[in-house]
Amino acid sequence: MITIKEAKTKKELKQFVKFPFSLYKGSKYWVPPIIADELATFDRKKNPVFESAEANLLLAYKDGKIVGRVAAIVNWVEVNQQQLKKMRFGWFDFIDDFEVSAALLEEVTKIGRSHQLEYMEGPVGFSNLDKVGVITEGFDHIGNMITWYNHPYYAGHFEKHGFETEKVYLENKFRFKGMDASFFTRVQALIKRRYKLREVNFTKTKDVLPYADEMFELFNTAYAPLASFVPITKRQQEYFKEKYISFINPEYIKFVVDENDKMVAFAIVLPSFSKALQKANGKLFPFGIFHMLNARKHSKYVTFYLIGVHPDYQNKGVTAVIFNEYYEAFNKRGVIDCIRTPELVENTAIHQIWKNFNPVTHRHRKTFKKML
Repeated sequence: MITIKEAKTKKELKQFVKFPFSLYKGSKYWVPPIIADELATFDRKKNPVFESAEANLLLAYKDGKIVGRVAAIVNWVEVNQQQLKKMRFGWFDFIDDFEVSAALLEEVTKIGRSHQLEYMEGPVGFSNLDKVGVITEGFDHIGNMITWYNHPYYAGHFEKHGFETEKVYLENKFRFKGMDASFFTRVQALIKRRYKLREVNFTKTKDVLPYADEMFELFNTAYAPLASFVPITKRQQEYFKEKYISFINPEYIKFVVDENDKMVAFAIVLPSFSKALQKANGKLFPFGIFHMLNARKHSKYVTFYLIGVHPDYQNKGVTAVIFNEYYEAFNKRGVIDCIRTPELVENTAIHQIWKNFNPVTHRHRKTFKKML
């Protein structure tokens, strides 16, 4: 018999966060999160997303043992302002037992119906800056800190329980080492002259912060046309600045501004922390922080976390300016490979950006949908 219980106490919340550590124990590809960061994500006093969203964190028990988890999420901005009557769910992990996954999804269904919502979709987080989807192809590649990893059996559970594919995402990578940069080096000079643009580079984290608010506003503008997009609020912007900016090499943050110093494009690249996170095994202290700092300084692999271009400048070659600056930065650090985060198949604007880099799709992932 499967029992579902909401995680409310500190002990239960920690069990919710730590369940995947046992489920993926021994995996070469799963990348554990920092436990303290995960707990902060679900802390209603710390994470401003709870000003406009709510979440029920559910644990599944079988024979007294935790065998699954799921976060049932309602984003009220999405529901009330965008009129999308969607029940979100994420952080969905479970043993290969159809009764376990069914029991968790049934509880999500009940919560969605209690709010008069029309359908459920997942795995997704609170917003577009959270992790998304289950892997359906490409299980033999290491994950990273901004994607979920999962066992191959997950997709089969969704299908058995009557879910349909809602969105398809691609993960791509390309080789930087030995890249011929002549194309975008030539183009970027023309683009800067034609549109009176200039690049903004950094060597110190403190110099990035004055630009951060404008970057998030541009993010909201650039990504608004995409399906399932929920704008990032001012309070969330402050939260993300505090949580992430210090982890990013300042030379991996690039902005492009016009003649009036208005931002028209931005990009954020992260050094790969995957191996460091595996060594840290969920804890920054006492030794995990050293693995993270070492990766920040020496990693030869990077992940393109975010890239955005104002709609007025899309398809005008502005990203060539950004890539030219990254070419210089990556050369100095001896970067070998560049990895891209999940991108919607229908996001043609982003695919156009990368077409000259000979990208290779190494992983597919999906979200699934079911009417309530």
